[in-house]
Amino acid sequence: MQTTPLQPLYGRYVAWLRWTVHVLAAIAGLAIVAMILVTCVDVVGRRLGHPLKGTYDLVELLGAITITGALPYTTACRGHVAIEFFLQKLPRRGRIIVEAIMRGASIFMFVFLTWRFAEYGRELRASGQVTLTLQWPVFWLPWWMAVCSAVMIPVLVYLSMHPDKELMKP
Repeated sequence: MQTTPLQPLYGRYVAWLRWTVHVLAAIAGLAIVAMILVTCVDVVGRRLGHPLKGTYDLVELLGAITITGALPYTTACRGHVAIEFFLQKLPRRGRIIVEAIMRGASIFMFVFLTWRFAEYGRELRASGQVTLTLQWPVFWLPWWMAVCSAVMIPVLVYLSMHPDKELMKP
């Protein structure tokens, strides 16, 4: 097989994409650990008569960080629950067509979500929206969600270009 000048560039792009997905997943993992710690501290604190102020705010923010940060990794590993029963009934070509349609719709959706999350973060920043108890600004959370949604786009494009292969192993 002959190499083209674009293959090394494409290889670096795929490596960068894998690295980015891993970083987002690591942040999501840290958010889960933080959620566990916050919950444990709050439970023990309640037993001692001193609950942790803002537990609900923290768990809510950390949950959103976790879900959106883990989404690119789960997609890259093809870890989503698929409609296997339906897809197994189709021939290989039919599965590829259905998956291509679904990926095309997903790419469009994540382009839209990236734009809307970025706009919503801008609106929250302009309005000065804060969490209920801790009074922390929340504009950054939709921006985080926009970054994660933006990373979903090249992941889905990669999976569309390689229908029988995942971007990374779990």
